[in-house]
Amino acid sequence: MQDMKKIDIWDPLRKKDVPLTPEEDVRQWFIGILNKTMKVPLHMMMSEVGFRLGDKKFRADIIVYGRDASPVAVVECKRKETALGREVLDQAIRYNMVLNVNYIFITNATNTYICKKSTKNGLTQYVFTGEIPTYNQMMSVCSED
Repeated sequence: MQDMKKIDIWDPLRKKDVPLTPEEDVRQWFIGILNKTMKVPLHMMMSEVGFRLGDKKFRADIIVYGRDASPVAVVECKRKETALGREVLDQAIRYNMVLNVNYIFITNATNTYICKKSTKNGLTQYVFTGEIPTYNQMMSVCSED
């Protein structure tokens, strides 16, 4: 039996090498998108964030934090061959029951969907948007409604 060499990749958020799995590859790609395209400072993101909802433990792939340290976006990453169906969106929505963010992102690096928080007539909902927000836009979404 041949010994398979483990490949690691640097996670700039955890500040350490982590095993390069298919999901980790997507997570690191999206960290780059958040930082370079959306202008999210690396120190305002965390990866593999654990939290509880009732008696269940969950782990969000990436959370973006505002300047006041409150979460403003949650990202759910799936490996490239995983379809982004209702089940994946439901997972992110469950996370949001604890996090109450302005944006929800789901991605498999092939497709990325962005949901933006919207409050109209006192009703809060998340709507799919084709717009890629900047960090400043992510933080100001609630004050616009």
